[in-house]
Amino acid sequence: MSALADRVIQCCREIARMSEEPGRTTRTFLSPPMREVHKLLAAWMRNLGMRVRVDAAGNLRGLHGNSTAPRLIIGSHLDTVPEAGAFDGVLGVVLGLALIEANPTISIEVIGFSEEEGVRFVKPFLGSRAFVGDTEWRTSEIDSALRDFGLDPAELPEVRFVKETVGYLEFHIEQGPVLENLNLPLGIVEAIAGQSRFVLYFEGRANHAGTTPMSLRTDALVAASRWICEVDRYARARPGLVATVGSVQVSPNATNVIPGRVRASLDVRHADDNARRGAVRDLLVTDHELVLDQNAVKMDRALTAELAAAAPNARRMTSGAGHDAMIVAPHIPSAMLFLRSPGGISHHPDEFVLSEDVDAALEAGAAFLKRMESKYV
Repeated sequence: MSALADRVIQCCREIARMSEEPGRTTRTFLSPPMREVHKLLAAWMRNLGMRVRVDAAGNLRGLHGNSTAPRLIIGSHLDTVPEAGAFDGVLGVVLGLALIEANPTISIEVIGFSEEEGVRFVKPFLGSRAFVGDTEWRTSEIDSALRDFGLDPAELPEVRFVKETVGYLEFHIEQGPVLENLNLPLGIVEAIAGQSRFVLYFEGRANHAGTTPMSLRTDALVAASRWICEVDRYARARPGLVATVGSVQVSPNATNVIPGRVRASLDVRHADDNARRGAVRDLLVTDHELVLDQNAVKMDRALTAELAAAAPNARRMTSGAGHDAMIVAPHIPSAMLFLRSPGGISHHPDEFVLSEDVDAALEAGAAFLKRMESKYV
């Protein structure tokens, strides 16, 4: 599999150059570079004899095998965060296509989900949510973006998975340091931590920076800064909890004006939903909007056991990052395989994977497909 592993890595790096920003990888939901990605991967799919389409949510889908036979889904996402690496999401789609090279006898649909990161419209998981029949994320702005991409929002109900689907498998980089610290190439995800995302608003009073005495200021950024420090202190004091303020927008955002308003994000995650909800209650200190409230999700026990048999040396673990699998798992039996992230680096241009780890993932994937074929073919 080593030559195929190198081809997988090369393909991911080629896709990384399909970006909204020259010199760095930024590819958001339905952006023009997504057409380039679809063109590249669709050509590979067609060369493998797969039936290819882009559904009404912008998901790229290729079907190998009989459309009426029991079907396994292999998927991940094609969008990125700003200034991303080359492998987050995309690797899972490319690995799925690489496994089709061996012409497995089970029917497989490989899906490149259109949106997972939540960058363009703040709302994440749009592609996989449409796939499981959830379109409550629709707004007039999103519908307009769908139409601009040549899609018809009225066809969104047709995006949903077909009844012949028997399982979902997602390959993904770990995006953390656990596997590297254990010197292991692969990990098997047993559960994905729940997460809550909010936008908070801090209101002050904008005024002249030179003429307003310090004692008479109502500085929204100072208030937000104190809260940010408290978020960090709070999370560090509670094992298993992670809390992040990753985006801050200051208004009017001028050097010589006291900040009058701050818009800040809050991301809270924990494998225990009660602990996560308790943290949210403690950390919401001002006006806020809920962006995402996602419970912790367990992977399917039987499908995970099949994956463990195919990768017997892989580490069992919980994912702190959210993935499309957490949206799919409540509807379809799901399993997830992690690949080591060297340096624990992700969401960064230095993100990479080792060829030998991709090789190991391909071997595990091929063994998993053999086990599935014995059940469904």
